Amino acid sequence: MAKQKKTKKWRGRGLDESALTTVTELINDMPMRRDLLIEYLHRIQDSQHCLPAAQLHALAHLMKISAAEVYEVASFYHHFDVVKEEETPPPELTVRVCESVSCSMFGSKDLISSLKDEYGDEVRIQAVPCVGRCESAPVAVVGMLPIKKATHESVVAAVTAGETTHRPEPYTDYQAYIDEEDGYVTYQDCLDKLLTREHIIETLEGSNLRGLGGAGFPVGRKWKIVSEMPDPKYMAVNIDEGEPGTFKDRYYLERDPHRFLEGMLIAAEVVGINHIYIYLRDEYADVREILETELKTLAEQADFPLPNIELRRGAGAYICGEESAMIESIEGKRGMPRLRPPFVASVGIFGRPTLEHNMESLYWVRDMVEKGPEWFTSEGRHDRIGLRSFSVSGRVNKPGVHLAPAGITVNELIEEFCGGMLDNQTFYGYYPGGASGGILPASLGDVPLDFDTLQPHGCFIGSAAIVVLSDLDSAKECAINSMHFFEHESCGQCTPCRVGTSKAIQLMEQDTWDTELMNELSEVMVDASICGLGQAAPNPMLSVIKFFPQEVNK
Repeated sequence: MAKQKKTKKWRGRGLDESALTTVTELINDMPMRRDLLIEYLHRIQDSQHCLPAAQLHALAHLMKISAAEVYEVASFYHHFDVVKEEETPPPELTVRVCESVSCSMFGSKDLISSLKDEYGDEVRIQAVPCVGRCESAPVAVVGMLPIKKATHESVVAAVTAGETTHRPEPYTDYQAYIDEEDGYVTYQDCLDKLLTREHIIETLEGSNLRGLGGAGFPVGRKWKIVSEMPDPKYMAVNIDEGEPGTFKDRYYLERDPHRFLEGMLIAAEVVGINHIYIYLRDEYADVREILETELKTLAEQADFPLPNIELRRGAGAYICGEESAMIESIEGKRGMPRLRPPFVASVGIFGRPTLEHNMESLYWVRDMVEKGPEWFTSEGRHDRIGLRSFSVSGRVNKPGVHLAPAGITVNELIEEFCGGMLDNQTFYGYYPGGASGGILPASLGDVPLDFDTLQPHGCFIGSAAIVVLSDLDSAKECAINSMHFFEHESCGQCTPCRVGTSKAIQLMEQDTWDTELMNELSEVMVDASICGLGQAAPNPMLSVIKFFPQEVNK
């Protein structure tokens, strides 16, 4: 007897034709590539104000990958709102209120509470980590529009007026950069071989310019290493800038974006790179518009050859500031740090050698090449060399980005650049390098601020994000705030970080701290975490134990 042929049964969710049509229309002007998954998700999120499950399934169908693969990426990033079939979508408008250290010091907690009372379920009010505008604390972001020094009234006014888009302020565009600043002359000299690769690398090595994103690796040495790697090579520019207290990259890009772009092109020519990825944090909507506009203008009007340049949009994940996590995100994956070695200089984007740089490191390249290393090395204080861009926030009269000599002390920075402390407030302590850099007391206000000068005190300068505390503030509460940030932003890949940050918060919220147990926990986190997030997360807690014992030994 012949076997009866079985009817094929489909398993899983059926394809929604309406969702398929919607997604197709949203991305039909883009090439179909696996590494563009996050860009496709942004198109859906921007259009629908969420990511409906049916549309995620349709996207998976179009990309010919599993729905699980799309879901695991979409659910990793904070700015994507995955909505399952039985769930209610969030309100169309979201107001994000920063709750990180600087904004918390200026009342963001009360602002969040009052806005929730005002709107209920009509508008989604989210407490979020640092949005990179700490000099204007507290900050609320209505849609994509940041409200500086936000009050209940100013946020309500923006919501009522429907003001949700952030347009750039006037800046130096392509034509002004060419006409007024002799733009791209140095890059043309590189193309014409009037400036040799060897000369430029020697200039950078002579200047002792180091990476300005936090790690501080010498720029000239990095260029030399990657230039000796086999082709093809890539470049990844890190503008994720998620460290609480840091906003210098945004500051420069909002004013003079082509100085950065020219430095980037010089780096590509010297190292031998023909494909560049610029990774920009999602919170910088105005900067995204600036770069989109100026990259388009550059491609259309420049009379010199350009490498391929792709602008990639982050999606609200601090961990993507870590270089290998950023590369994973560029490839359209979850931003999970890679185990090293191998290092990204040899195995980076798509497994190829990659030159990874912070934006500011490239911003100064043109000046360094044109003016020579002496322009940079002639600056500095207290036996330190060079210049640093300090992002200063907190209890000072003039917060903002201040370009100052490397090695300046925080006391000098406050008095000479920041207009002193706010009236009737006394300097109490400071973060020398953002949330991960630790907290120092006012008694150590004369320590030079530079690479390698703060390590003896258990701190580091990192991205030079200075948050100034006064006698109105509690170092303990600030450290708890920082640990909440690290818990929220942990990628969850390794247990010491994922569990350690959570356990640390439980210990820190006690009236009297179990310092022996805290030190033991910190040791495990530092020694066993995969990347710098888990390794640096204990720093604020350890600083309070060491320098502010009166707050925790009650």
